[in-house]
Amino acid sequence: MRTLVLFFVLAILFSCKEEKAVNSILPNTNREHIKLKYAKGFSITKHDHFTLVEVLKPWPKAEKSYKYVVVSKEYLAKTSFMKDAYDGIIITPIEKSVVTSTTHLPALELLEVQKTLVGFPGTDYISSKSIRQQVDNGNIRELGKNEGLNTEVILELNPNIVVGFGIDGGNKSLETIKKSGIPVIYNGDWVEHSPLAKAEWIKLFGTLYNKEKAADSIFNQIENDYLEAKTLAKKVKSKPTVLSGAMHNDVWYLPNGSSTEGQLLKDANVNYLWSDTEGSGSLKLNFESVLIKAKNADIWLSPSNYSSMESLKNSNENHGLFDAFKSKNIYTFSNTTGDKGGVIYYELGMTRPDLVLKDIIKICHPELLESYEPYFFKPLE
Repeated sequence: MRTLVLFFVLAILFSCKEEKAVNSILPNTNREHIKLKYAKGFSITKHDHFTLVEVLKPWPKAEKSYKYVVVSKEYLAKTSFMKDAYDGIIITPIEKSVVTSTTHLPALELLEVQKTLVGFPGTDYISSKSIRQQVDNGNIRELGKNEGLNTEVILELNPNIVVGFGIDGGNKSLETIKKSGIPVIYNGDWVEHSPLAKAEWIKLFGTLYNKEKAADSIFNQIENDYLEAKTLAKKVKSKPTVLSGAMHNDVWYLPNGSSTEGQLLKDANVNYLWSDTEGSGSLKLNFESVLIKAKNADIWLSPSNYSSMESLKNSNENHGLFDAFKSKNIYTFSNTTGDKGGVIYYELGMTRPDLVLKDIIKICHPELLESYEPYFFKPLE
């Protein structure tokens, strides 16, 4: 009889432990999958007391997705999660953060949580005035380069989260940070294939900072302004022909038609001369093929990082053969910079595609936006 009783007691204890283990992986609660309109690289599932975030595509050839639990400090004290089942347990509220790309900064600023930022690699590239002030005041530490972050400083700062940026998942410094117990979440906004999909990643930051409603409102306004501009551009009857890119080491780099840049040109209702091309990267063409196709192009956009007509001509005399060069109808975003020379387009353009689209429409169809002043693009001087 004693043996039988002991067997039942052990069975009950084992059952309780097994159930607890299962619940620690994912507690049994009500679930709501948040529907995203454009972004395909991440998902958000809200539960009663926590949120599950999954980054599906942090870089182009990622072989796995990354799962994170976002949970309040109070609820975490009442339950437990099996850490091995997730790539990070992110505890809110986030009081200290580190981000690793300038493209992450606008989301912090728009959500008004930029003061949580305590470290960044390459602070001279920061263009945001409010975040630059934090750098100048000594509130944001320099972390070196994204490929080799200063892990000693990060461990000293002990942030609640590090928002990582990875090309292939081979960043050893991020792995070191993860092993120290600081959660690292990968941001794959740059992998998305449309302007609004990239902008929608602000909702990821909204979830991390418990500002979902604010993030939704901000994105909805960006989407509305973008779609209004796109609709406006449809009214034009004539489309100027557009050339893009420039020569580097005998190769002309320019966006393919299915890229984000190609989508912006399409939505601006212009005749981009390579709109029918597809691919994941830039087109790499020889000079002769570009000259044959675009010698008479009306407008030349984004001539790489050349800052003047003179530097463009000096880099390769053949640049001067195009009609757009002769008529000085070339526009660049490279000269619109922050106080330390960081190009504002590289920081803000991904989050504000509505402004980028309006800039292109203003350049190519000036009659549609008479009072609009381009934000990023300026004539190449």
